[in-house]
Amino acid sequence: MPIHPILSRGDEQLPRHARGSAVLLDEPGADDAAPPRKNYAVTLLTCYLILLMAIPSSLVIGPLGAAGPPADVFAFFLLCWYLLARFHPAVPLQTGRQPVRLAAILFACATVATYISANRVTMPVQELSGADRGLIMLSGWLGITLLAADGIDRADRLAILLRRIVAGATAMAALGGVEFATGQDLAKYIVIPGLSVHEQVTDLMSINGLSRVTATAAQPLELTAVLLIALPLALHQARFAPPALRLRRWAQVAVVAAALPMTVSRSAILGLLVIGAVLLPTWLKRDRGRAYGLVLAAAVLGWLADPGVLSSFGGLLGNVGTDNSIISRTAAYSSAVPFVAQHPWLGQGFQTFFPQTYFFIDNQYLTSLIETGVVGLLALLALFLTGWFGARSARRSVSDDSTRDLLQSLAASVAAAAVAFSTFDVLSFVIAPGLTFLVLGCVGAAWRLARSRQPEGLGPQPASEPAVSRTRSKDARGAYR
Repeated sequence: MPIHPILSRGDEQLPRHARGSAVLLDEPGADDAAPPRKNYAVTLLTCYLILLMAIPSSLVIGPLGAAGPPADVFAFFLLCWYLLARFHPAVPLQTGRQPVRLAAILFACATVATYISANRVTMPVQELSGADRGLIMLSGWLGITLLAADGIDRADRLAILLRRIVAGATAMAALGGVEFATGQDLAKYIVIPGLSVHEQVTDLMSINGLSRVTATAAQPLELTAVLLIALPLALHQARFAPPALRLRRWAQVAVVAAALPMTVSRSAILGLLVIGAVLLPTWLKRDRGRAYGLVLAAAVLGWLADPGVLSSFGGLLGNVGTDNSIISRTAAYSSAVPFVAQHPWLGQGFQTFFPQTYFFIDNQYLTSLIETGVVGLLALLALFLTGWFGARSARRSVSDDSTRDLLQSLAASVAAAAVAFSTFDVLSFVIAPGLTFLVLGCVGAAWRLARSRQPEGLGPQPASEPAVSRTRSKDARGAYR
C-alpha cells in the first residue's frame, strides 16, 4: 500500500546531511548502533480519542462531578506524562522551535492569570468550583496539544492519528444517523460501570418534527463542530487513498457529510461554506466540478429521503431576523457589556459565567471576553491564527500534491473549529474542545515534519523534475499552487 508523501520512507535517497529531524526512526540505513526509541504519543492520544468520542459526555467519574469526564481526567495525566518526558532523555520529544507549543502555553498562561485575578476577591462557591474545574480542563487541553505537537516524531504516525480522528467522527455520525431514523437518543443506553450521569439525559431536541441528533455529544451544535473539524481530513484521506481503500474512505466522507444536516443547525451550513472556501480553490478543476455535482446530487437525495430536512434548513435561513436563537444571541451582546466593563483585561474567571445564573451567550469569543478579558480573548485568537498560518506556511514549504492537500485540510479543520467557536460556548463542553486542541497539536507536528525537510519537501524529488514555483498561481490543471 503506498505511503502518504509526508510518510515517505524514501529519504534514504537523500544525503545523510539533508535529512530532517523528522527522519523515520526505523528506516533502512538509520543508525544501527542505537535501537529506535519507542514513542507512545500516538498510542496515548488514541486512548484519549476513544475516551473522548466513545463515552457520552454526560458520563463522569462520580466523585469529581463536572470535572470528571474520563477524557478530561486522562488528558490531565497526559500533561503530567509530557512534563516528565521533557526531562527524561529516553523519551523522544521534540524540543526545537514550535509555534503551536508557544501559542498553547501563552493561552494557558493567560487563563491562569485570570484565575489568579479572580481569586483576589471572595467568589461565590459555585463560581470558585467552576474556576477550579476550568484549570483542570485547561491542563488537559494543554497536555494533548503539547503531546501531539512535540511527541509525534514520524509522519506516518501522524497520518495514523488523523485516520483515527476520522474514524471516531464517522462512528459518531453513524450513531447520529441511527438516532435520526429512530427518533431515540441512543447515548442514554450506554452504561459504563464506575461512571455516573452528571446531567440528566433528555430526549432529542426537534425542529419542525425533525430530531436533532447528538450521538455521544452533549448537544447538536457540539456534534456539528466535531463533524466539521473531521470532514476536511476525511476528504483528504479519500482523495489520496490507494485503490484498495478508496471505497472505504469515501464511505467515511459520505457518513460524516450526511450526518451534518441531521443536526438541523445553521452552523453546519456556515461551516461547510468555510470548508469549501478553504479547500476548493486548491483542488484541480475537474475535482471542483465533481464536488459541485456531488453537492447538488446530495441535496436532491436528501430531499427525496426526507423533504422536511431541506424545508427546515430553508426555514432556518429565511427566519434569521425573527428566530429566537438569533434574537437571544443578539441580545447577549448588549447584556454582556456591563460584565466586560467590570473586568476588561483579565475577566471574571474562566468557567465562572454560568448560563443558569446569568444568561445564554452561545458565542465562545464573547464568553471568553467576559471570563478571561481582552488578554484571554487575544490568546485564544492567537492560538487559532497560529494553527492556520502554521498549516499554510508548512504547505508553502513542500511541493508534492498530497502533502500540500493534507496541510490545507488541516488549515480547513482549524478554520471550521474557529467558526464553531462563534456559534456556541465550545469550551463549556467536552468533545468539541478536546478535538480542537488535538487538531491544533497535529498542525504543530505537521509544521515541524514539513519544515524539517526543506527545501526537498517531505519526500525525495526526482532529479529530472523541474523546480516547483512557490507562487500562488494556477497550474495547467486549474488548481492554485
